Amino acid sequence: MNKLQQEMKLQLQSKELFERARINAFKYMDNIEDMRVFPDQKSLDKLEHFDEPLQAKSADPFKVLQSLQHFGSPATTAQTGGRYFGFVDGGAVPVSLAAKWMSDVWDQCGGLYVISPINGKLEMVCEAWLKQVLGLPDSTVAGFVSGTSMANLSALCAARYHLLKKLDWDLNANGMYGAPPIRILAHEQVHASVKKTLAILGFGSQNIEWLPSDDQGRLELDSLPKMDNSCLVLLQAGNANTGAFDNIDWVCDQANAAGAWVHVDGAFGLWAAACKELRHLTKGLDKADSWAVDGHKTLNTPYDSGIVLCKHPDSLITALQANGEYIIYSDRDPMLYGPEMSKRSRAIELWATMKYLGTQGIDDMVMGFHKHALRLASNLEQLGYRVLNDVVFNQVLIDCDDPDKTEAAVAYIQASGKAWLGGTTWKGYPAIRISICSWMTTDEDIDILIDLFADFKKVEA
Repeated sequence: MNKLQQEMKLQLQSKELFERARINAFKYMDNIEDMRVFPDQKSLDKLEHFDEPLQAKSADPFKVLQSLQHFGSPATTAQTGGRYFGFVDGGAVPVSLAAKWMSDVWDQCGGLYVISPINGKLEMVCEAWLKQVLGLPDSTVAGFVSGTSMANLSALCAARYHLLKKLDWDLNANGMYGAPPIRILAHEQVHASVKKTLAILGFGSQNIEWLPSDDQGRLELDSLPKMDNSCLVLLQAGNANTGAFDNIDWVCDQANAAGAWVHVDGAFGLWAAACKELRHLTKGLDKADSWAVDGHKTLNTPYDSGIVLCKHPDSLITALQANGEYIIYSDRDPMLYGPEMSKRSRAIELWATMKYLGTQGIDDMVMGFHKHALRLASNLEQLGYRVLNDVVFNQVLIDCDDPDKTEAAVAYIQASGKAWLGGTTWKGYPAIRISICSWMTTDEDIDILIDLFADFKKVEA
């Protein structure tokens, strides 16, 4: 055993290094509600501390943590607090963080059951629970991936394989050269991650049948062309700007009759199916063929918690095939349901979150986001802001009825440090996009945001 190995073994035995990390983490938790939601310029400038060549000899491990605490922590965004309304990122339920800490120490590779039986088991349990709360068919299988982008990629791989097989083309044997064409039907408001996925799979944008969307970002049903069994239809459960849902039920009825494949991108919106009062938004969800959703958004698990769901197990497994002489297969190996062979055991914190919340807890949390969004929209409208969307879920889209003032409002609130939200473009004009998706957000946090918008009105007057 060399000197470095001896040092690391002593670090494991003494636990002092981990105790220091614990103290730093607890300090961050204690201050999260008082932090600037986005770091100030001074904190950002201090990140230059990390610009150095890698030294030859090993560093003092305590100084490594000290650098992260002193220079890294102040430059974080307070996403786990209650006033981050930027991207649909969610917070982190405490038990999910605690479970992640434990599983990080376990450091389980989640690709095969024989490498991590606990991860393999919890993937099966979470798969069953997801079918239960989302109302999906019994045949549905789940793959646990990094995020919705990878979930969309996995689902569309399965769709491509499935559709080509029906057209008598073996994709795994013959590849894409000479393959029958697949008709991809997508409307203008399809999410950027879906566009990225289509590009990765080699479906050029000019080969996609782009369909118009309405004033809420939903597919215009009258524009849907006659379909056949070569069609891949892309729908949304939760528009990134407005939160609007496509008419999944109606489109699925048409697609199913034609033998087409329907994929629903529901990164944050799919969780509406787990809420009794919002479930109507996802009517017909079970009629689709595949779905993509994120745990780290609406469910508030830590990051790296994407989920692909597919009711055609053979197509998903075959499309994402993996084999090797050294692989030891079991009844259900996680790597067969996603693109990765080596991967984190993501199901552990997802299981902890769902187990802790239960069906009622999930329902309450999702509905809580919606109630905050409704109250916020009502108050902003009273202040003279123009609400651009029907607030059906957790998104509020507004503007100042003046492009320059709209952009100035975004800059004002971002600079305040008291809250953070993002600008967007809607129908060709600047708009303000507010996402409410953290369990930490309270009525008081919404009041602070309302006051910021009121203050901006006074500044502009």
